[in-house]
Amino acid sequence: MLGYLRRHYRQAALVLLVGALLLPRLGWAHVLDADLSKLSRTDIFLTYLKLGYTHIIPLGLDHILFVLSVYFLEPRLKPVLWQATAFTVAHSITLGMAMYGLISPPSDIVEPIIALSILFVAIENIFADRLNPWRIVIVFGFGLIHGMGFAGALTELGLPRKSFFESLIAFNVGVELGQVSVILLAWALVGRWTADKIWYKRRVVVPVSIGIGLIAAYWTVERVFLA
Repeated sequence: MLGYLRRHYRQAALVLLVGALLLPRLGWAHVLDADLSKLSRTDIFLTYLKLGYTHIIPLGLDHILFVLSVYFLEPRLKPVLWQATAFTVAHSITLGMAMYGLISPPSDIVEPIIALSILFVAIENIFADRLNPWRIVIVFGFGLIHGMGFAGALTELGLPRKSFFESLIAFNVGVELGQVSVILLAWALVGRWTADKIWYKRRVVVPVSIGIGLIAAYWTVERVFLA
């Protein structure tokens, strides 16, 4: 690991710099500035669709880094979309269970595990030579945890009684659209041009994963000991 850091410190430092600039944005909060009682079902659906999207872009930097970690090891769209589908199914399960009151995940446990999930995938990216078949199972498992994190944000907002189910679906769809936007942007800016290069792993995957891993390690310590 130290050898990788020495060889790729400049690229990792760049990722860390970007992360440091974005870290303050984690303090942003969702704001529901509409009187839901005066909105139609369609308007409520669109409101929660937007809230789900903004929970990823720009508010969900930890979720963005997880999606990017999943993406960079195998940047072709088909494999990553399979993983994204597993992630979506998983977080939909726990988000729905939490909002219906079937589970009550404590945020002081969920948030550190989310950070650890990012760290785990980043480390795997550094040392794995290829995408392993069991990665989709790992992504599904971490998706269950991330769904509990989404539930924390949605619980703060609340759901309107008259459109509870539709609002829950809208928020989930918004989250998924945010994740797909991250994947497509990464593909358009990086994967499309570099995925087939012999230096892709060395110059892209390793330094980016080191940077993401260090940010995730910091978050883990912060959420366990400083929260």
